[in-house]
Amino acid sequence: MKDVFGNLVLASIALAVVSFFAAPAVAFFGIRSAAQSDDVAGLQRLMDFDAVRASLRPQLSGRPEALTPAPSFMNDPIGAFRRQFEETVAPQGPDPDAYLTPDAIDGLTRAEGRYAAVRVARPGTDEASAPWPHPVYWGVNRARMAVTDEGGSDTVFTFERKGAFEWKLVHIGLPDGSTPQPAAVVALPVTPAPETKR
Repeated sequence: MKDVFGNLVLASIALAVVSFFAAPAVAFFGIRSAAQSDDVAGLQRLMDFDAVRASLRPQLSGRPEALTPAPSFMNDPIGAFRRQFEETVAPQGPDPDAYLTPDAIDGLTRAEGRYAAVRVARPGTDEASAPWPHPVYWGVNRARMAVTDEGGSDTVFTFERKGAFEWKLVHIGLPDGSTPQPAAVVALPVTPAPETKR
């Protein structure tokens, strides 16, 4: 009887450890599935949209200084004021919300990188062809997973622990390069229908 109880305890500990470390991967696949099925409520449970939006904004602006933390008002008041002023007057670049639609999130999880925001139509969603994420960093409270495109560029997803087994996406690292602009929609001229004689 002691052996059975001991084995059950060991099995439950092993299951808890595996679940603890597998939870970010489960969250990644949950995000991919929710985006693919346009489940906005599911995405809200798995993503911190404000944090992800804040992580995308400096990457899309094309200004390398935007990627560094702003100077503190206590240590460098002039630098902090200058940085705040530059951020309000400088062009902000593409809108990060373009990357936060279900189609774009699905594209990001499929290693489409900066082109995920300009998807015109969703390609076939064959799970066999979708790239598998690989761990880049694994810690107790933070984990990073990346998907690699055909050219070798990584899109990195950073997850943060919010509970014992709950992880949320807080940062998306786009591959290097320029951000493509969405194609402008051109309205075709409307020709009036020919009049018919009665």
